[in-house]
Amino acid sequence: MEDLQELHSLAQEEKDESLEGEILSGLEDVETKFASLNTIELLSEETDPLSAFVTIHSGAGGTEACDWASMLYRMYSRWVERKGYTMTVLDLVEAEGGIKSISFQVDGDMVHGFLKGEGGIHRLVRISPFDSNARRHTSFASVYVSPVIDDTIEVNIRPEDIRVDTYRASGAGGQHVNKTSSAIRLTHYETGLVVQCQNERSQLKNKELAMKVLKSRLYEFYRQKQDEEQAKTAAEKKEIGWGSQIRSYVFHPYTMVKDLRTRHETGNIQAVMDGDLDPFIEAYLHYLWADNN
Repeated sequence: MEDLQELHSLAQEEKDESLEGEILSGLEDVETKFASLNTIELLSEETDPLSAFVTIHSGAGGTEACDWASMLYRMYSRWVERKGYTMTVLDLVEAEGGIKSISFQVDGDMVHGFLKGEGGIHRLVRISPFDSNARRHTSFASVYVSPVIDDTIEVNIRPEDIRVDTYRASGAGGQHVNKTSSAIRLTHYETGLVVQCQNERSQLKNKELAMKVLKSRLYEFYRQKQDEEQAKTAAEKKEIGWGSQIRSYVFHPYTMVKDLRTRHETGNIQAVMDGDLDPFIEAYLHYLWADNN
C-alpha cells in the first residue's frame, strides 16, 4: 500500500495518467491478498489448520443421486487442484450412474478450516439426463467433513468399543481383490459411526487408516456434542432429502447456487462445479464468526 501511495503521489505531481493502469492493478492485488489474509484470520479453532477427511453419500434420487455424488466429488477435486492441495481416495462404492459413496483425505494447510462448512446436505435441481421424458428432477447427497487428528490431540478407543469386519475390496487391483479380504469396516458401538477403507492392499494398513478416520470422526462428534451441535455432527445419519439441505444447485429453469445458511449465491453454476468454492467458504467463515460473536 505504501508503494502504491508513493506511486499515486508521483503520478499526481507529474500529472502522468499513464500510471493509472498500474495503480489500479496494484490495488486489485492488495485487495485480493487482504481478503485472503482476512479469511485466514477467521480460522481460530483447534482443528482448523489440520487436513480433512471428506465423505460423500448419494441420497434420495436413485441413479440421478449417484450421478450427483459424482459431480460433487469432481467439484471438490477441482477445488483441491486450485488450492494446490493433495487428495487420496480411501474408499469408493460405485453404483449405476455414478457413486454411491466415497471417502477421501485432503492434505494441506488449513484444509479442515476451509472445508468444515461443506458438511451437510447438498440439493440438485436439473433436467435429468437419465429421464427420456426430459423432466426436472431433484436429488440429494450428503457431505461429511472431519479433521485428520494429529498426535497432539488424544482420542482413546478401546478394542471392546468397536466391531471390526473384513471384506473383499472392490475396484482396481487385479487378482488380489478376488483372493484376499483386505478391506476393513469399523463400527463404533456407542455412537454408531461406521468407517471403512479399502485403498491399501494390506489389511493391516487399511485397519490403521480406518482407525485414523474413526478417531477423527469421534473427535468431531464429541466436540460438537459438547458445543450442543450434535445435529450437525450426525449429518450422515440425517435423512438425505428434503428439509435438511445447506446448499441448492439449480440448473433448470434458471442457473443458481445458493447457500441457505449464509444466503450467498451466484448464477455462474459452472464455475462452482469447476471448483470455484472460495466465495462460499469465505461467506460461511464470516457467518460463523458473526454467529459466535
